[in-house]
Amino acid sequence: MNEMTLYLTIALTPLLGCLLAGLFGNKIGRAGAHTATILGVAVSAALSAYVLWGFIDGTRTQFDENVYTWLTMGGLDFSVGFLVDSLTAMMMVVVTSVSLMVHIYTIGYMHDEETGYQRFFSYISLFTFSMLMLIMSNNFIQLFFGWEAVGLVSYLLIGFYFKKESATFANLKAFLVNRVGDFGFILGIGLVLAYFGGSLRYQDVFAYLPNVQNATIQLFPGIEWSLMTVTCILLFVGAMGKSAQFPLHVWLPDSMEGPTPISALIHAATMVTAGLFMVSRMSPMYELSDTALNFIMIIGAITALFMGFLGVIQNDIKRVVAYSTLSQLGYMTVALGASAYSVAMFHVMTHAFFKALLFLAAGSAIIGMHHDQDMRHMGNLKKYMPITWLTMLIGNLSLIGTPFFSGFYSKDSIIEAAKASTLPGSGFAYFAVLASVFVTAFYAFRQYFMVFHGKEKWREIQHGHHHDDAHHHGLGKDDNPHESPLVVTLPLLVLAVPSLIIGYIAIEPLLYGDFFKDVIFVNHQAHPVMSEMAHEFAHHGGALGMVAHSFTSPVLYLALAGVATAWLLYVKAPHLPEKIAAAVSPVYKLLDNKYFLDTVYFAVFAKGSRALGNFFWKVGDVAIIDNGIVNNAAKLVGGVAAQVRKAQTGFIYTYAAAMVVGVLVLIGVTFWRLFAG
Repeated sequence: MNEMTLYLTIALTPLLGCLLAGLFGNKIGRAGAHTATILGVAVSAALSAYVLWGFIDGTRTQFDENVYTWLTMGGLDFSVGFLVDSLTAMMMVVVTSVSLMVHIYTIGYMHDEETGYQRFFSYISLFTFSMLMLIMSNNFIQLFFGWEAVGLVSYLLIGFYFKKESATFANLKAFLVNRVGDFGFILGIGLVLAYFGGSLRYQDVFAYLPNVQNATIQLFPGIEWSLMTVTCILLFVGAMGKSAQFPLHVWLPDSMEGPTPISALIHAATMVTAGLFMVSRMSPMYELSDTALNFIMIIGAITALFMGFLGVIQNDIKRVVAYSTLSQLGYMTVALGASAYSVAMFHVMTHAFFKALLFLAAGSAIIGMHHDQDMRHMGNLKKYMPITWLTMLIGNLSLIGTPFFSGFYSKDSIIEAAKASTLPGSGFAYFAVLASVFVTAFYAFRQYFMVFHGKEKWREIQHGHHHDDAHHHGLGKDDNPHESPLVVTLPLLVLAVPSLIIGYIAIEPLLYGDFFKDVIFVNHQAHPVMSEMAHEFAHHGGALGMVAHSFTSPVLYLALAGVATAWLLYVKAPHLPEKIAAAVSPVYKLLDNKYFLDTVYFAVFAKGSRALGNFFWKVGDVAIIDNGIVNNAAKLVGGVAAQVRKAQTGFIYTYAAAMVVGVLVLIGVTFWRLFAG
């Protein structure tokens, strides 16, 4: 199989599965739909792993070719093409493997759904295809196509239960907030097209950079801005929407309205990491603008810390994991700002596995609880669901950065990168990621203790209204939860393996080896973070030395303190959290209302745009156009006609007199012209 055929197969097999399940779902039935889509993604995952292995053992080289030209306009080519290098290969494996686990898990999770089973499988395969088109693209146009396609499919998935009002509200919110980011993104692409040599192909743009690195642009008369900074920040605004960075993060927690497999797919490996991947891919551009890097770092730090705080007070098991995603995305963004792109991508990879594991384990607990997602109704599930308990524990230990677990290596490296950075915002960023360690450990283990330890709280709920809603009835007083079927627990066990070991295996080649050589570009003179970290890594004695070193840094102790606090409040003294919440009620209210950002956005943009619309309608449409132009023109014509009508008497002498007057006027004008001329 030649390379082009190989890459086309990887990209198109999920699309084929999607079309089979989507168009012929009724004919091939439920089993046919899941078989077709799982086969498509499995082929894609197997071939992606083969490609990645080629890059690991050095037998495969970078591939950058156009598949076909879609449009040629004024010397500019819009092409579909693939750029496959070590960065792409790593992302391909992450996306397809997590997607494959989600596909298999979905068979068990959606088993009781009466309608939409085939539609669901069609959507998740289409999502995988869109994501592959995004990461494999070799030009900005195809990147934008993949970018928008992922946004569209996430809209369909979040609103999967389209008869539920909250789901349709959530998917519209996700769609609109992403449009805000995408507006910045397409403006950035427009600047690239206008100023960077008239090509949208990455290699041409990067080759042209020396010509524009000091160029300026006038956004407002008399104010010169650096072209590089403006372009980089606009492209990053797109990433803020997709990768849910403050203040465009508001869509992500609401996207929990979709079924759990979607949460795992959108929030683990795929959609939310698209922005981070894009910034890493554009590293040659970002290295030329310290201002843009500083902006990225500050935004990431705010997201990491303040979104973590929101996770502390959530009671819905999926929302806790959603806020932890937001916080971890903030971490990755901080790494990008510190010019540690490889560290950010390393965390993207480790996070993909342990976050997918956490979502799917949460889904398994929800199945055990008969679709009740409230953690206040759970407790002691460890006794009934041992596999779910163990995999959830592994996921949480990796999330909080326990030594030897995958999350430890990537998270610790990000904290080191923030510490080593010399950018003006690095002090705040270092504080934010350190404080987040405690916050993360606290909410992760708060969730763990509430769900798997303590009293079996569903036995104490007053059942009455619960049974009316077939979808969210929860367990009765005498019901016991059961471990989920193999089709659900197998993906959990598979994902638990990389959550344990992938960090230890991958840290050296990914961060300090040649894996990203010639793919991610860092200007080591201007941004010495990675070279300093490489020196430290060697000095401490590699991956094992990092574990030994962690005992001398505050990170491990902050994580331990977070776990201990959670244990104290939710196992030892479960009556305390309510008292604390009452004591700091203004803070609790602020967190409960998510910093009132939704309220502000709704008032300003939703109601504000309605008010603006009303203003333009009443003033522009009704007053100026309808009454001013249309109705007044009619009145004027009517008024003139009424006066002219009076001259129509019907008597011959009136008309004769008018003719005589007309002739006299004509003669007078003629004589005047003659003598005046």
